[in-house]
Amino acid sequence: MGIAVQVKNLQKKYGSVSAVNDISFTVQTGEIFGLLGPNGAGKTTTIRCLCTLAKPDGGELWVDGVDVLVRPRQARRRLGYVAQEVAIDKILTGRELLQLQASLYHLPKNSAQQRIEQLLSILGLEAYADQKTGTYSGGLRKRLDLAAGLLHQPAVLVLDEPSVGLDIESRFILWEFLRQLRSAGTTVLITSHYLEEIDALADRLAIIDQGHVIAEGTPSELKNRVGGDRVTLRIQEFTDDQQAIAAKNLLTPLPFVEEVIINTAQGNSLNLVVKTQSNPLSQIEKILIDHNLPIFSLAQSRPSLDDVYLAATGKTLMDAELAAASQRDLKAEKKQAMKVS
Repeated sequence: MGIAVQVKNLQKKYGSVSAVNDISFTVQTGEIFGLLGPNGAGKTTTIRCLCTLAKPDGGELWVDGVDVLVRPRQARRRLGYVAQEVAIDKILTGRELLQLQASLYHLPKNSAQQRIEQLLSILGLEAYADQKTGTYSGGLRKRLDLAAGLLHQPAVLVLDEPSVGLDIESRFILWEFLRQLRSAGTTVLITSHYLEEIDALADRLAIIDQGHVIAEGTPSELKNRVGGDRVTLRIQEFTDDQQAIAAKNLLTPLPFVEEVIINTAQGNSLNLVVKTQSNPLSQIEKILIDHNLPIFSLAQSRPSLDDVYLAATGKTLMDAELAAASQRDLKAEKKQAMKVS
């Protein structure tokens, strides 16, 4: 198996803000590779640099053996890129849009027509092909955008947050199609902040946070690295600092407890790593009740990719999303206030 994509020490700044800070990862030919992280982590900037849509400040980028920075035109021929926002001319029919896209790729007319009909069939768009795209649902628009990215039969398909805005049925259709592409030998690089999407699709993944790769491997490898089962505990609906600290001090010495993390972003809930073969819930419940710490919620589960993210950053992916959204809202408010003043 060869190397389809290689990113080495990638760096990109926008003004004084470092969007990508020394990111490196490798994608093997014929696999689905996921970039997982919250919005603002640097995923989109990374793939925009890879797809020649942004110029990096440092590092190396290779696609199918082509140096992206030295030979960008050749690299683009090997790439199919489907952006997060669907860019479709609403006055064209689906078929007309694909014909326009084929002409931009300089595909021979006969082979282009065959390819268009093939993609319309594979993606279930035949019944809608001669309707104006302005009438398409979100799921149909995403499928058409995917067809446009595949017209020239790229070696590497890059998708930026492909499931955003899709209903569950459309999402599952998309996932199954991506699996079929992988089986046919196409390499797929996908960014997402949906844990279940990367877990369901990716052969391997890199988790990105604040412009850094904080973990890389198969989903199973990453989950195994963080140890045993997870126990989530909340003393009361809004656990205070002292209760959380008291519970941590009581539970940490227990022989089956490997680690206790206080998750301040979720009301001082406690996340415990416990030995897989242990039966911890009844023992945890007893010791807390004995010390007058009533339990609001207590649950045990196998490790998830969110546990990997939590172990590396001290916060869950949802916490990071909420923090990023709060920062964006704050910046927007400041910008609006400056306009008013």
